[in-house]
Amino acid sequence: MSGRTSERLLADFSVASQPGNERVAMQRVSEAVRPLALPLDKLQRLETAVSETTMNAMEHGNRFQADCPVTVQVVASDTLLSVTVVDMGGACVGQVAEVPDLDAKLAGLQTPRGWGLFLIKNMVDEVSDERDGDRHTVCLRVRLA
Repeated sequence: MSGRTSERLLADFSVASQPGNERVAMQRVSEAVRPLALPLDKLQRLETAVSETTMNAMEHGNRFQADCPVTVQVVASDTLLSVTVVDMGGACVGQVAEVPDLDAKLAGLQTPRGWGLFLIKNMVDEVSDERDGDRHTVCLRVRLA
């Protein structure tokens, strides 16, 4: 026995880069992972991360161009769930996101925006971010075991 676990494709779909479709992506991922019987708190954190990642892909990667879809793929093994979100913002140079500080935001020292990446990183076990040509890929990983 090699010790490797088999991966199963649970979903593979695209959504148009239009506001509101982050909820469509979140719902489709939620439906796809239903057979895994994730605890409710883990499922809700995953839904938040998927929604925020998809919104970032639509807004920052695809600039809300409806004809530039965001692709979402959900893969699970016995021990790991991976949700990959791909946009066409590969050529964009990513900015380093400032860690949100609630007091600074309330005092007007930080923009009220900027919670998305912070939420994403704190909702799942691992996040990777890659750019390859015209593609920008974010992979969210949740340990199952």
